[in-house]
Amino acid sequence: MLSSASRIALRPAVQPLSHGVQARNMATLKEIQLRLKSVSNIEKITKSMKMIASTKVNKAQRGMEAARVFGSASNSLFESAQTEVKDGKTLLIAASSDRGLCGGIHSSVSKATRRILEEVPEAQLVVLGDKPKAQLSRVARKNIVLSFSQIGKDVPTFAEAASIADAIKSSGVEFDSAKVVYNEFKSVIAYEANTISAFSEEAFKSSPNFAVYEIEDDVLANLQEFTFANSIFWALVEGHASEMCAKRAAMENATNNAGDMINKLTMTFNRGRQAVITNELIDIITGASAL
Repeated sequence: MLSSASRIALRPAVQPLSHGVQARNMATLKEIQLRLKSVSNIEKITKSMKMIASTKVNKAQRGMEAARVFGSASNSLFESAQTEVKDGKTLLIAASSDRGLCGGIHSSVSKATRRILEEVPEAQLVVLGDKPKAQLSRVARKNIVLSFSQIGKDVPTFAEAASIADAIKSSGVEFDSAKVVYNEFKSVIAYEANTISAFSEEAFKSSPNFAVYEIEDDVLANLQEFTFANSIFWALVEGHASEMCAKRAAMENATNNAGDMINKLTMTFNRGRQAVITNELIDIITGASAL
């Protein structure tokens, strides 16, 4: 009689524990299910962004090849004239864009710009794009004289580069030599920060081999404006191609990571659901045996 009463008294104490474990597992399963849904949505977004970036890569590369032809022509002009500026005003132009989700594409330009500023601390700085502006404002705010936004929405055009060059000239920024810092396209998976040089009209006139060209003064002024805008155009187009390839790689990695997370969460969810089913079966068997 005493043993029978003890069993009856013990049963209510065990039953709430089983319900508590089951409720806890159900709450955990619901959280895992919600997270699975959110990660699946992220995977769809990153996969779509990868496909969009892939379609833009070919267009960006075609524009880059055309810009390289004009850019190399401007460089060969200064190389043939042996144009150099040892002591003079230096202008730095950090060329990047406004958009993110593309790996370290903006950090590459910012780091290269900071290295040059360490060598030439009095250099003036013009920033193209909101992303490098936010990074460079923390360390070189006093050097920034101009900044431009709305960069990198599509393949840059020469008209955009010319308007940037006109704005720099209209602002009264004077320089003897300019260095445009940009991401040089190496391959679809590699880029490297590099610089394109441009010079003022006076610096080009002072070149050792300038007399070979026999350029008149009015033509020289137009030539300087064209080469300056052309350097900016080359940097923007090549940086855009590097950005599209980096964005495609970043979205591909994000999609793969989301897939791995989905597999792990699915396995965890299945294990938890199996544990809940097992606990329910144990409760049923225990109740049946008690009867």
